[in-house]
Amino acid sequence: MSLEIINTPIFATIQDKGRFSYTHIGVTHAGVMDEYAYYIANMLLGNKKDENIIEIAFANVEFKANTNTQIAVTGAFCEVFINNEAKNSWQTHNLKVGDIVKIGKFLEGSKVYLAVKDGFKIKKEFGSYSTTIKENLGGLNANRLQKGDILKINSHNLFHTSRLKKSFHPKYEDTLLLRVVLSYQDEYFSDKEKQKFFSSEFTVSNEFNRMGCKLKGEPIKCDIDGIVSEGISFGAIQIPSDGQPIILLKDRQTIGGYPKIGSVLSIDCFKLAQAKPNTKIRFKQISIEKAQKKLKEFYNSFN
Repeated sequence: MSLEIINTPIFATIQDKGRFSYTHIGVTHAGVMDEYAYYIANMLLGNKKDENIIEIAFANVEFKANTNTQIAVTGAFCEVFINNEAKNSWQTHNLKVGDIVKIGKFLEGSKVYLAVKDGFKIKKEFGSYSTTIKENLGGLNANRLQKGDILKINSHNLFHTSRLKKSFHPKYEDTLLLRVVLSYQDEYFSDKEKQKFFSSEFTVSNEFNRMGCKLKGEPIKCDIDGIVSEGISFGAIQIPSDGQPIILLKDRQTIGGYPKIGSVLSIDCFKLAQAKPNTKIRFKQISIEKAQKKLKEFYNSFN
């Protein structure tokens, strides 16, 4: 009883919510880049909210069902084929033994999520299924999925399907407005530089992966060259010596010595995760109180 990878994906990994409470020993958080798509996929299948899932970062991934089961595909709008028949994403699909699933071209967005009923039967490491290749942890053999990999699953004979209403489908836009809570280090940036940061338009560069996203734009100057290395949060915006902001994401290093002007609201990082190079980025300040309220609303919406 399994789902089998039958071609060679460029970059597809097993992920879940990530690892918590291990950054003090240098273990990164990891986890899905787009938590909205992740939670919806598991919700459509009636899975646990922290069930594992496949995150697919490039097109053309093919699976073969070796048992009857049900899958859900969310995230980037993409071509979905079952036995060469086109299907919709943001809904569940029933599979029977021998069915071939293909995730084809990405039409909007950059991360596709494929969940299976009850998740994949693999072991957790440090409390998580998430793959972190650089730390040799999690997933299947701590690596990206390969041709011939066998992902064990439970067998299910399900006939109903679930889909997300179109009004809840995300929009993956070419320009993003990211909300930012200023850092306690914002005192190292003059008022002029902070005003420049919030009034400028930046562009997502090609230096964009699971660790972070480097932007291009008007350089932001800091009054100091660096700081003593310290812990880095999800969404932290580092300003290196070239003045080009770097937003730290799920596979970020656990400590760093660049000054931080602020931190992007987590739920806006999920939108950034679906961006592509050349996406335009603008920033807007938000108070920590409003940021916490927005986060509570987001996570409560899945209860």
